[in-house]
Amino acid sequence: LSPGAKMGCFTFIKVMMILFNLVIFLSGGTLLGVGIWVKVDGESFVDIFGALSSSILQVVNVGYLFIVIGAILLVVGFLGCYGAQKESKCLLMMFFSVVLIIFIAEVAAAVLALVFTGLAETLLTGLVTPLLKEKYGPDPDFTKIWNITMTEVHCCGLNNYTDFNNSYYYETHGSYPEQCCDMKEPCNSTLAAQLAVEGCFNQILKEIRTNAAVAGGVAAGIAALEIAAMAVSMYLYCRLDEK
Repeated sequence: LSPGAKMGCFTFIKVMMILFNLVIFLSGGTLLGVGIWVKVDGESFVDIFGALSSSILQVVNVGYLFIVIGAILLVVGFLGCYGAQKESKCLLMMFFSVVLIIFIAEVAAAVLALVFTGLAETLLTGLVTPLLKEKYGPDPDFTKIWNITMTEVHCCGLNNYTDFNNSYYYETHGSYPEQCCDMKEPCNSTLAAQLAVEGCFNQILKEIRTNAAVAGGVAAGIAALEIAAMAVSMYLYCRLDEK
């Protein structure tokens, strides 16, 4: 390629890098704002986005998750956008390093999720079950979120009805939540054991596996974008030496 063509190619890639990372930066700001909204007013978040959001709220703390992801995207978007605009080798290398770390972390998380599903269930049981015993009933927001989840997903507790044994709700009402007996009352241990309504963890896991192809496609797309972003940043980094 002639020097003019090379310069034109460099300018085009630089502009695309700026625009792409500007989108990332704005997306990060949006996620950060949503995360703060969830932490300040989680109930309205559930009211607007419905049962899916309530199900997710049981597995992860959406507010903190959005804040962390939003902050990371803000940093990545800023490094990529400003680094390309100012043609800063330092910022471009920082951008490459951050994206590489994120890529490695995503691959590691995917492997762990596939290999240690049982471990994840054990950890969630240790964290969520005590909350069910203590907060389901006396805490209106917590109770409402779980009621929506169990009704819409057709599940009971995290594992099954035994999550409510010796709980505040069982001690107060002398029965399990009606969702544990397929909305039949009174929901005693005999009926709950007979109907054997599955726990929410297994039900959500089934939904994830049912949509595994879509999730895999999205993950592959994100991975491809990250690899492309790293390649472009390295191209700009190396071309700066020739200018």
